[in-house]
Amino acid sequence: MNNYLTQDAIQKLQEEIEQRKVVVRKRINEDLKEARAHGDLSENYEYKAAKKDRAQNEGRIRYLEKMVRTAIVIEEPPEELDVVGIGKKVALTFIEDCEFEEFTIVTTIEADPMEFRISLESPLGRALFNHRKGDVVLVESPQGSYEVKIENICCY
Repeated sequence: MNNYLTQDAIQKLQEEIEQRKVVVRKRINEDLKEARAHGDLSENYEYKAAKKDRAQNEGRIRYLEKMVRTAIVIEEPPEELDVVGIGKKVALTFIEDCEFEEFTIVTTIEADPMEFRISLESPLGRALFNHRKGDVVLVESPQGSYEVKIENICCY
């Protein structure tokens, strides 16, 4: 799976990776060392908790590194302000329901559907990408197809 990310988002991921490798790993290793010093490891809760923390940290590092490795960098030219893309707030009318909603198109790591921040990889985000105000767009989703009309596009 590829992730659509801006160069800024990739930089933030790389900073988190570095933080986890340098600072968090060191803290966890110190916790493990201290827990080992308490004796019997089979009944040592602190040791088990530190091992769990280490596994979670290493898993997060692997996940973030994969996101960076598989990223498709999105760069949107400033002259295309009237085209749907990353960082745009899009006002839509769902044609079948006559409902009006506003969504912000964001990168994979910034997505939060509860806050109306949808990823470019979502069915709606993918369908809207590169369309203009006034376009009627067919959205193919796992729940079925539907049409939306782009009422307005602005930067958020």
